[in-house]
Amino acid sequence: MGQYFKIHPENPQKRLIDKAAAILEEDGIMVYPTDTNYGLGCSIFNRKGVERIVRLKELKSSHQLSILCADLSDISTYARVDNPTYRLIKRFLPGPYTFVLKASREVPKSILPKRETIGLRIPDHPICLDLLKAFGKPVLSTSFRLPGQQIESDPEKIREMVETQVDMIIDGGVLPSNPSTVVDLTGESPVVLREGVGDPSIFQG
Repeated sequence: MGQYFKIHPENPQKRLIDKAAAILEEDGIMVYPTDTNYGLGCSIFNRKGVERIVRLKELKSSHQLSILCADLSDISTYARVDNPTYRLIKRFLPGPYTFVLKASREVPKSILPKRETIGLRIPDHPICLDLLKAFGKPVLSTSFRLPGQQIESDPEKIREMVETQVDMIIDGGVLPSNPSTVVDLTGESPVVLREGVGDPSIFQG
C-alpha cells in the first residue's frame, strides 16, 4: 500500500517533502504533481523502479522517456547542449515544455532504450521543485496515463487506481489534463513533437 501525502500546492510542507524524498532515496516509485498534469516517476538511477513504471504503463521499448531536473545546471550534466540551445531553453524553463536533447553519458542506459536522446523538463510547480531539490537527483518523468485510458487529473481517483502499485502518491489538488509541449532540439531547427500546455507556435516557422 503506497503512502498518500496531501501537500499544499503553493506552500509545500517541508516535513512531507522530506518524507517523499526519503521514499525516492529508498528506490520508491511515485505519482506526483507537475505544472501540467500528474506524473509517474522515480530516481533515474533506480533501474528496477524504471522497469516497474514501464510495465505499469505498458510502454514500448522505443518510447521517449524524460527526466525532471531542479535547475538549468542539471541540464548541462545530462544533455549535450551548445550555447545557443542553452539560451533557448533558459527562456522557457521552468515551464510547461519538454525539450528533447542529445543525452550525455551521465544518463543511465536503463532509460535510453534504443535511442540516444532524452527529454528534459524543469516544471514550474512548487511541490515538484521542492521535492527535486530535497532529493538532489533527477527524476524520471512520464504522464500518469494507464493503458487504454486518458490522463487522470484527480489525485483521489489516481489513489483508487494504483495505490497498491506505487510507493507514494502526492496529492497536490486536481490538475489540468494536458501534458507538456514537447520540442525536439536535436536538429538544425526546433521541431514540435507534441502540442500541450506550452505555446507551440513559438517554435513553428
